[in-house]
Amino acid sequence: MDRDPDLLLMHRVSTGEEGAIEDLYDRFAPLVFKVAWQFHQSHAEAEDAVQEIFIRLWQTADRFDPRRAKLVTWVMLIARRHLIDRLRRSSVRPRPGTLEGDVMGRGGPSSAQDPDMIEVGEKLLERIRELPRLQREVIERSYIQGYTLREVADQLEAPLGTIKSALSRGLARLREKAPLEWALERGDSA
Repeated sequence: MDRDPDLLLMHRVSTGEEGAIEDLYDRFAPLVFKVAWQFHQSHAEAEDAVQEIFIRLWQTADRFDPRRAKLVTWVMLIARRHLIDRLRRSSVRPRPGTLEGDVMGRGGPSSAQDPDMIEVGEKLLERIRELPRLQREVIERSYIQGYTLREVADQLEAPLGTIKSALSRGLARLREKAPLEWALERGDSA
């Protein structure tokens, strides 16, 4: 092992050595917070971003290469990328909704007034509720609430592959059980 203190610290972090992430945090938290504060409007949002950044640093610690960049540069690069991603997600994410409100079109200016479409929405909602829990949650969080599949995986503490499979299986089950409803929803002729 090289005697470079930065490399040693990141090796300790990547191997899960007790106290290593705290050492990294103590060393860089003020700097990371200062940058996060510039990206966010509230102290709480900046603190949340800092926590997320240090989780990302912990998860990617084994990728640090002192020949390519100093540790401070690498930490700030990770922080900046994360903050930009976070800003992009928040600017394009639709408002969180409820399954009933969004599928049924309630509560918005584009409320579904057509009785046939209301019936289609009710049937679709019923079909979604019949899905196994994981498939239902993935569809609700990704399609209704607008989260990315990676975010859903993080929220449900499940591997991304499991989330993708659950989404695929859930959508396939919905198509099997409700082909007419899906065709009407897309505007196809029956």
